[in-house]
Amino acid sequence: MLRVGLIGCGSIGSVVARELSQGAVDGVELTAVFDLVVDHPLRVQDMDSLLSCSDLVVEAAGHEALRNYGMAVREAGADLLVVSIGALADEDLEADLKKAEGGRLLLCTGAIGGFDILRAAMLLGPLDEVAITSTKPAAALSRPWMDGAVREALARGSAPVTVFDGPARQACALFPESANVTATLSLATVGFDRVRVQMAGDPAAVRVRHVVTASGRAGAYELSFENAASPGNPRTSAVAAYSVLRAIGDRRAPSVSFL
Repeated sequence: MLRVGLIGCGSIGSVVARELSQGAVDGVELTAVFDLVVDHPLRVQDMDSLLSCSDLVVEAAGHEALRNYGMAVREAGADLLVVSIGALADEDLEADLKKAEGGRLLLCTGAIGGFDILRAAMLLGPLDEVAITSTKPAAALSRPWMDGAVREALARGSAPVTVFDGPARQACALFPESANVTATLSLATVGFDRVRVQMAGDPAAVRVRHVVTASGRAGAYELSFENAASPGNPRTSAVAAYSVLRAIGDRRAPSVSFL
């Protein structure tokens, strides 16, 4: 039986906790939940309590939580499954978590896929260009630091509004709740400083759309994903929580694996 501890019980973590408690993944038991705000029947008061009963710890609490607790998980010998991958745009944090000894560092692919073919293409020859365009319901992208006219267009406009066009590292800093797919793509391909990101808010959008393009010696690729938004958080795709469950199931070493 694989014992799973959970950091964070928000829009993603609460779904993971519910599904694991209902036996959604064979051979897996949810043993503890650590959240500073949200209550849960398995809630523990500190990380030591969580680590004492976990073989795998799922981080689903945001960038700051990964910074605060990620190293402790690995050094305790538990595997760490990271959901808030955008936090790894911090070069120091990425380096520290990668070099830590103990449990394995596992990255959840989240709301997009296709990393297998892109990584294979990288082996044949470097990818020359990698880009991702993310389009979300307009209200989900409004931020206090934006120009007033941009926020007004997002709130009351009738046409899509591009709110960012630049490198992935900057996108992850400006949109920490929305940039995990960008970070995963960057780590799987050419890095945070070479992946180009466009983010747009569309008042007519009811789903979250991601389009990944890449080209290089191996060929040209276009991958498109359109996900329903999470009922609890419109900045997150509903499928993200189920990507965590899929990753936990893969960690359980099924008899058939897609590699």
